Order: sequence, then C-alpha cells, then structure tokens
Amino acid sequence: MSKNIHISDARQLCASLYNIQGEISELPGELDANFKVESGSQNYILKVSQPNTDEIEYQFQQDILKHLENNSKIESPTIIKTVDNKFESVFTDKNGDQRKVRLLTFLKGRVWSSVNPKTPKLRSNLGKINGLLTSALIDFNHEGAIRPNLNWDIARGLWTVNHLDLFSAEEQKILQHFQNGFEKQFNDYQKLRKSIVHNDVNDNNIIVSSDLIAPEIKGIIDFGDASLTQTINDVAITIAYAAMHCNDPLQAAVEVLSGYNSTFKIEEEELKYLYHSIGMRLVISVTKSALNKISEPKNVYLSISEKPAWNLLKKWRAVSPEFALYNFRNACGYHAHPNEEKFKNWAVNQKYAINDLFPTISYTEVVKLDLTVGSNWIGHEKEFNNLDYFQFKINELQKEYSNHFIAGGYLEPRPIYTSNAYDKLGNFGPESRTIHLGIDFWLAEYTPVHALFEGEVITAVDNAGNKEYGGLVILKHQIEGLEFYSLYGHLNVTSALKHKAGDLIEKGGQIGLLGNMEENGNWAPHLHFQLMHSLLDYNDDYPGVCYYNQVDIWKSLCPDPNLFFKTDTLKDQIATDKNNIQNYRKKHLGKSLSLQYKEPLHIVRGTGAYLVDSNGRKYLDTVNNVAHIGHEHYAVVKAAQQQIAVLNTNTRYLHDTINNLTQNLLETLPSKLNVVHYVNSGSEANELALRMAQAHTKSKEIVVSEMGYHGNSNACVAISSYKFDGKGGSGAGDNIHVVPIPDAFRGKYRGENAAEGYLHELKDILDSMKTHNKQIGCLIFEPIISCGGQIELPDGFLEK
Repeated sequence: MSKNIHISDARQLCASLYNIQGEISELPGELDANFKVESGSQNYILKVSQPNTDEIEYQFQQDILKHLENNSKIESPTIIKTVDNKFESVFTDKNGDQRKVRLLTFLKGRVWSSVNPKTPKLRSNLGKINGLLTSALIDFNHEGAIRPNLNWDIARGLWTVNHLDLFSAEEQKILQHFQNGFEKQFNDYQKLRKSIVHNDVNDNNIIVSSDLIAPEIKGIIDFGDASLTQTINDVAITIAYAAMHCNDPLQAAVEVLSGYNSTFKIEEEELKYLYHSIGMRLVISVTKSALNKISEPKNVYLSISEKPAWNLLKKWRAVSPEFALYNFRNACGYHAHPNEEKFKNWAVNQKYAINDLFPTISYTEVVKLDLTVGSNWIGHEKEFNNLDYFQFKINELQKEYSNHFIAGGYLEPRPIYTSNAYDKLGNFGPESRTIHLGIDFWLAEYTPVHALFEGEVITAVDNAGNKEYGGLVILKHQIEGLEFYSLYGHLNVTSALKHKAGDLIEKGGQIGLLGNMEENGNWAPHLHFQLMHSLLDYNDDYPGVCYYNQVDIWKSLCPDPNLFFKTDTLKDQIATDKNNIQNYRKKHLGKSLSLQYKEPLHIVRGTGAYLVDSNGRKYLDTVNNVAHIGHEHYAVVKAAQQQIAVLNTNTRYLHDTINNLTQNLLETLPSKLNVVHYVNSGSEANELALRMAQAHTKSKEIVVSEMGYHGNSNACVAISSYKFDGKGGSGAGDNIHVVPIPDAFRGKYRGENAAEGYLHELKDILDSMKTHNKQIGCLIFEPIISCGGQIELPDGFLEK
C-alpha cells in the first residue's frame, strides 16, 4: 500500500476517471502515492496527492507540465485529461481526506540509476538536456513556485546545521566544511539570478533510452520539488547525483557542466558558488535520510541515496574548492584562471635570459633533453629508473654539448614518474600524472640559483622532511597589478632552509644552490622551475606533474616559464597532431594496414600489459597478438640488443644459437614433434603447413571453421571464412569445406553437449567427400576463434 492508497483504489480511479484498464504496480515516492499503469501499448503514471494539498502549489505542478508541453525541446510527462475533460480530479480516501488525482504519460526507458556504464558522453548529454529544461523554464513565472518550506532547496539548506547531532564527530567535520563555506558566501549567493527550476534531477528522475550501445537521455520526470530559487542550483543538483559512484567526481561534474553550458549559458559569477552548492545538496540529502530513518524507519526509498551521497561527500570534501572553480570555468568556455590572459600579455613584453637564473654560467645556448613518452634517449623503464645510468647519460650529453644548458620542457608528457604516488583510480581505470608543469635545468650540484624578480618567501622547506626531493622554495610576486608565484625545486636543503616565510628576496638575489644526487633521490642535480597563479591548498608539495585530462586547467594555472626566456628549443610539447600522422598514413600506406577505433590511438610505448599513448595514458592491451609475455619485456629487449650488436644474418651458416633455440623448443613438445621450421609470421607458418599437408596426402580438400582467420597471404585468405565470406569476399572455393562456427553459447548447437552437434557436421562433410571420391587434405582450426568473437571451442571438440 502506497501512502495509504491501495492498488485497488488506483485501479478504480483509472477505470472511473480515465476509462483505462490495465496492470497496476506501486512506485516509490516521498510525498505523492505513485502507480505505474500498463494498458496495452500505453503506459501511464497515476499520482495521488497527500491529503489537503495546498491548492496553489498543486496548480503550480500542473501548470509547469503544461508550460513544458508547449515550450520545451525535451520530453517530459504530459497530463492526460479525465473522461469529463479535466486535468485533475479529487478522490476521497477511506479516512475521509480529499486527495488530488492526475494521470501522466509514462516516459519509456531506464532510470539513470540502472544504467551501466555511464560514459562521459552520456553525462554530457544529461547536462545538455538539463540545460534545455532550465532554458525552457527561465521565463516561466508562477505564484506557486515560492515554497518557503521546501527543505530540498539549496538556498534554504542551512537548516541542516540544527541536526548535526545526528552524525558522528567525523561526519560533522565533513558537513560543517560545506555548511561553513556556503554560509560564508551566502550574502553574495542570494544576489544570483533566480528562476523556476526542476530542483530534483536525481538518478531516479532521469530517463535514459534503452539503447545499450549509444544510450541518450530521453527526458526528466517528477516536478514535485520544482521551485523558484537560484538558477545555478539546478545543475548543482544534477551534478550531485550524476557524480555518485564515480572515482573522480570532479571529472564527472565537468562533463555534466560542459553539456549544460552548451544549451544554457552559465554566468561567470555563478560558477563561484557551484562547488558549495553541490556539497550542500548532498548535505541536505544525508540529513533528510537521517531524519527519515527516525520518522519512517520502514520506508527504504527515503534513504535510497544515503550511502552513495556520503561516499560522494567524502570525495567532494577532498576536492579543492578553488581547483574545482578553475575546472568549472574551463568547462564553460572561460579561462580556467581569470588572470591567464593578463599574465601572458604582460610576460610577452618581458625578456630574461636563462643566465639570470644561473648567473655563474656563461653559456646561453640550450639543448633539449627528450624525456617524452616515446623517447629513445631515455630507453627502457629499467634503464631510466637506473639513476646512476641516467646520471652517466646526462654527463655524456653535457660533454657532447659542453656550452649548452640541458633543459627538459614545459608540458612534456613523461613516462618516468612510475611511483604509485603519481597514480589515481579514475572513472575508467587507473590514471597517471605524466605532464610536466615546469622547466628542468640539468646542471652541476651546488650551482647557484637566483631570483628573476623580487619576491616574498612563502615556502622554504625540506619538502616536509622527505630529503630525497631536496629543498623547495616558493616565492610570491606582485608586479604591475599581477600576483603570481615561482617555484624552485630540488635545491640543496641547507641553502633552501636559510630562508623563512616572509623573507624578501630581491631581484637577482640568491635563492639557493642545486642539490646533490643524494638530496634528489639519486636523480642527477637539476632545478625544477615553475610558475603558478595560485597555490591552491598546497603548502610544501605543490604538483610539478599533472594528469593529461586536466592539462587545460593546469596550463592556465601554471603558465609556461619560457614566456620569459623565449627559447625556441623549449616550446611546449603537448601539441602532438595526430591528424598529420593519420593524413600521411592515408596517403602513403596501403588500406590493408587499417586503424582501429573512431579516434585512433597514437601509441608510442609499450610496458607489460599496457600500451601507452603520446601523452602518457595507459591502455590495457586486450588486442595485440604479438607480445605474448608483455610489451618490451626487459630480458627479451636485452637479448635482442646483445645479439643484434654481434650478428644478425640468415640461417645459411652454422651457429650454435639456432641449435640452442631449437633444443629449448623441443623440450616443450611431444617426442614425435622433433623437426623445427623457422618462419617469419603466422601467415608463413600456415602456408608451410598447407604445403606439407598437401605433399603428404596428395589432396587439396581443406576443412575450416566458419569465421576462421588464418593469415593474409593468398593461400591463407583462401581458407579464411572471415575473409571469403566477409565484405568483398567471393565465397569458399570448391575445395574448401566450412563447419558452422563451434560456438556453444550462440551457435547452431549450444550447451554442454554442443561438441557432438559440430562433430556431426564435420562427419557429414567427410562422408560427402567419400561420396565424391575425395580425400581430406587437412583440417585447420583456431583453438580460440578470434575474429569470430574470441570463441572458445566446445569441450572435447578438438580432441574428438
């Protein structure tokens, strides 16, 4: 029974008021009694209000649906008129209370909470639809929209402060973070533009299409909480629910916000309040859940979002409000940092030499040290993690370029940050920080470092006591109305700690000395020089490397130091143009060398089970059929390097190595298989197997599997059903006999005894051969039929 209204009541109301018969089931709801009505091909929602509902408020809900029906570009429920042509009716329940009754169309699809996976594209689509809804309501006015007692309104969310006693001390700290932040902004927040908004775009009010491949948002339902409030609240609420169950809620928020802004333009000022508005909606949600467990302990629906809301609150608390704002600004087409353009316009007129940083160095030229993901100079992971070897290579490079600064570039994607400290679990798997945010200068230990501009010491530390990263100094600069910071990392600890917060270092004054290898975690002595517009929430561990998916924000927050030096060698590295690579490939490579994926991957490195693109993003490799023991296995790499440095020729000469390899192979095989042929590919191996079979049997009759693929030579294509039965194929030759794909799950024969069915198919082929006086030459099968969909053969099939 829903809100003291029985299914039998709902059935009677549908019949008497709407002349509709059908199957009726209860639906959850906080206020109204809700029922789904399935009548033939049509579905409806019957809504029965609480007793003595406020007339103006109820009329508001009616009128908002009528308004959307005439003005909205998205689907929303429409009101079905009664048999006497009214939009609503009145029902007197068993207690004598009067309740409002209305019937709405039912939007077909799935609720958001049931969709998995929720892709970035779908979250952006949700934002887009939400924006269209906000836009449709922006000029809608109604006296019923003023709802001073609506506890779900973010603008009235500070009522939650009175219920902190319902939570543990740790939970109270999280709630107070958002309550205090919201209260601090409240006076200015109240001045933001207002409009009537849906106010409850939660995961059970969002309808998604049933398409599993490319789902889209069908519409938004349940306007029971619609009200006049700050317009920004609508997308804040949508984000609060769309970011649930996400490892990276900020990334999810940005995806929703970007879509929303594409259909409803958010004002720059409004974005300042979005972080705490999202937090406050979650605070309201968990507080309501705590209260509802006391008042209605058996109503599970009222606490359905409690656990995911708490999980998200904890993650959202860990997000810097300032960094969130920069992400929001970027998503809405503004400069992530407000001073980005102003700083660039000032910096372009400044001219500094690298020698101003290192006045004891006389040379001026720069040689670029290539530390990019695909760099041949850094070599294998085991080599660039061998820090003594890395130092040796730096020394050799300095000998080669004795009158040059050796420098590593800004926004350079690097694979060298292999510690777990650089990793996080994103919304679609692990992510690594790879993009370098400063410039590195590799110089001798104890080289003096001097200030380019006058600045106040903000930080001078031994990097929180972690000596392997050396001393760190951060200066604050205020020049021509600009405020920015400069960072100097990997300094000699003693020289860094000579300063203290508040000290003033004059332009050209000494900041410190470069640290030695021991102070830098055994890395070669170098200076990491970085600029920042803000310190965010960091004190002594400011990031020098960022995640690729946040590079636009960090580019704005940490401008290019080369703006001052203007050295062509140090131009940023992030602008790899995949289109140029792809266009050249289309022009000069044969079509048989096809690319995969709608957006082809630019892969430049392999490591173990992963392929790595040019920006350092790792992809778990479930496609490659070459690297059986993992990409760039160090033992294999070294063995190949050692052998090719001594001898790389054909097999016409005597050599122990080929015999040793053969012996190793034979030890893995049955004794009868004791002769080895060496070939260059799988296609060549199958060509040789076909020739050997034909030579032995004197027959060209070949049995193959449907959807089998055996290589790209002429003979292999001729026996590959995947090719001759596929696009452009001309069917099987007269000597090729095809067994239906032995798929026990979807194939012609299924289940535990599927093998017997496919064996009968094979027997029929062999019997047909005998009838025509033919003899089988060979049978060729993949143990797992890969192009057919990774089909494992039925148990016992190959053996029998």
